[in-house]
Amino acid sequence: MAFVTHPKFDANTEGLEVAKAFSAEIRGKTVLVTGVNRGGIGFSTSHAFASQCPAHLIVAGRSKKKIQDSIHALKDGAPDVDFRALVVDLSSQKSVRSAAAEVLSWDNIPSIDIVVNSAGVMCIEERTLSPNGVEMHFATNHIGHWLLTCLIMPKLIKAAKDNPKGATRVVNVTSASPMVSGIRWSDINFDKKNKDLPEAEQPNYEWFKPWGYTDLENKSYLPLDGYNRSKVANVLFGIAANEWLYEKYGILTLAVHPGVIETELGRNFSTEQLESIKAMIDKGIFTYKTLGAGASTSLIAALDPGLRNGVGQTLNGSENWGSYLADCQISNQADPRSVSSGEAEKLWALSETLVGEAFAW
Repeated sequence: MAFVTHPKFDANTEGLEVAKAFSAEIRGKTVLVTGVNRGGIGFSTSHAFASQCPAHLIVAGRSKKKIQDSIHALKDGAPDVDFRALVVDLSSQKSVRSAAAEVLSWDNIPSIDIVVNSAGVMCIEERTLSPNGVEMHFATNHIGHWLLTCLIMPKLIKAAKDNPKGATRVVNVTSASPMVSGIRWSDINFDKKNKDLPEAEQPNYEWFKPWGYTDLENKSYLPLDGYNRSKVANVLFGIAANEWLYEKYGILTLAVHPGVIETELGRNFSTEQLESIKAMIDKGIFTYKTLGAGASTSLIAALDPGLRNGVGQTLNGSENWGSYLADCQISNQADPRSVSSGEAEKLWALSETLVGEAFAW
């Protein structure tokens, strides 16, 4: 059964502490992290990895300048690490394909041991479609990462041949959304009013009220709902990937809720939402973590040997025990829809349809 090696690690544990505890799992490896900018958890995650001497650290992001700024800062404490910049706009399938082709062309980086899909967008105020006609949260947070991971899979498979089973990993940074949401299967692009959806696909109206939303049933698009649905997909992506890749190659994919951290991710919040967040903090509904603590659960998912066991197991009626982590521990708080093998299989098929390509390894 999947377990964590350090049960005392918690919400306040810093990523650097986790990296040090599992330094042997990092040293000499090749790691790719998306969404790396100085003010985000992609940077603190990269900083933790860099502290323990990986051979290569691929730093991915949308802005070339922000990537270069991050690499400059990371090099100060890790002069012997080979840093590689990878520019990718995850909302554009064309950009993702170009970035993946670049990674595959690097002959001096023949394999990739760990991928941390950390980039994301949140609460885009108006419903927006990607260049490929997919709602922007779903396109960026799920499809972009899923497609990038699938396209560079040959290098993960190569790494897995030389690693213990389950040591080659993909980590999808999700959120608390899988605790309260499922996929909006009948209306991915938010064209219909919420009240016209099948009951199982309608938002959890009570959950949204403290965020300042009103007249929920008659709206089609709620910015936070767009985000929630995409973050559920991060978990289901991992569950489906394990079906394809774990037994055959030993590649393990997990999802983590990093906690609530003050980063640029919240730049699209409206004034009303910011006031609602402050009210929830004042009531103790949630508290902010440091950037370092925001990286820690991703490091656990990427490195802890105890998580190599029990992929796909059902525990106390909950499917896929160990596929979703929070506060450095395995979480049992996910909505059943978010950890369902059946839902994961549907998502994989939908993802292939949206990118116009089927993957098999």
